[in-house]
Amino acid sequence: MMGGRGTFAAGRNVDFTYKTVGTIEGVKVLEGMYGKHALPEESLSSKAYIKLRRNGTFHEMRIYGDDHLPVMDIAYHTEPNIEPSKAPVLHVHRYHGDVANREPAEPITKEIYDKYSKFFVGVPKYDRW
Repeated sequence: MMGGRGTFAAGRNVDFTYKTVGTIEGVKVLEGMYGKHALPEESLSSKAYIKLRRNGTFHEMRIYGDDHLPVMDIAYHTEPNIEPSKAPVLHVHRYHGDVANREPAEPITKEIYDKYSKFFVGVPKYDRW
């Protein structure tokens, strides 16, 4: 188990809000506890975390930079600005600093897909290029 912002923040212990439920290719798969659904806003020990749907398919991956803050989310769910049919679509959100500075969704690039597709459990092969 892990705290949402580490185990010690602002001079006090932080409750555990995530638990590791597995790994995919060495990356921890996290599950939120106590109603927590988003991935951690920072990471002190990992370069990425993955969130799966309850049926075990890929939902989201958050990649962190050397400063422990998010750099990019890769997600598979509806994103009307990219796919108006309301069908799930692979897309990315980039960050500038913390989670408050997230850019709007953009289509996943072939380069990002090729690098991270091994983590996309249950996602149909993507070939929109």
